[in-house]
Amino acid sequence: MLVLVLILALLLASCGGGSSTPTTPTPPSNPYSFTLTSSGVTPKELTVPLGARVLFVNQDSRRHDIASDPHPEHTDCTEINSVGVVTPGQNGETGNLGTAKTCGFHDHDNPPPAGTMWTGRIVIR
Repeated sequence: MLVLVLILALLLASCGGGSSTPTTPTPPSNPYSFTLTSSGVTPKELTVPLGARVLFVNQDSRRHDIASDPHPEHTDCTEINSVGVVTPGQNGETGNLGTAKTCGFHDHDNPPPAGTMWTGRIVIR
């Protein structure tokens, strides 16, 4: 019986010791990012090196469907199309941008000319 009590005590001691304070997840780090708010896209243009990915951070209260120009084909920079729908509080990232060029993007749900506040450009060098 004493052996059983000692084993049980050792098991209980090894289970504790962890912090009871929950940790906050670290936001994704990407130096190349656009922020979506109720005021539109910020910045309107971003220059990135070849092979970079671009992060879209949705701080708006509604979803945005990010797509490459032109509308509705979305063929200029298909890597942008991988962002897709970004819901409030979520992030979306492009594929690797591997060709030197300038790529326009827009919110497919609010395309230009009505949704010009949801447009921008990525300059890849």
